[in-house]
Amino acid sequence: MAVKLRLMRMGKKKQPTYRVVAADGRSPRNGRFIEIIGTYEPRQDPSVINIDNDKAVKWLADGAQPTERVEKLLKISGAWEAHTGEAPAPVITVAAGSKLSKKAQAKAEEAAEAAADDDGAEESAEEAAPAEAAAGEQE
Repeated sequence: MAVKLRLMRMGKKKQPTYRVVAADGRSPRNGRFIEIIGTYEPRQDPSVINIDNDKAVKWLADGAQPTERVEKLLKISGAWEAHTGEAPAPVITVAAGSKLSKKAQAKAEEAAEAAADDDGAEESAEEAAPAEAAAGEQE
């Protein structure tokens, strides 16, 4: 039996909420499932993601395959990093509703990395400044 971690649609018409479930890959989207792992409410601002990381990591370790959307949600909740052992990816903040091309996303990532490097340089300069001030006071 191929187990998938996927979204199960709930809520009223035009007001979706989702359950993150472990289900047999052959069962329908809103059909039978094995276990509820969490919930996802995309209509809230910001979106609300409640995932039981222990259950998610257990299912991933047992070989369950997440869908693309569920994999993104697991990365946000931290369960994916707990499963793979990788460090979390840097978070890039983009204005709501804007769509970037892959080249623009790459440039934004480079800018975020450069900003992080600049912050480190400023901190070291600030640490050196008090030492210079203390040396000036001793003279």
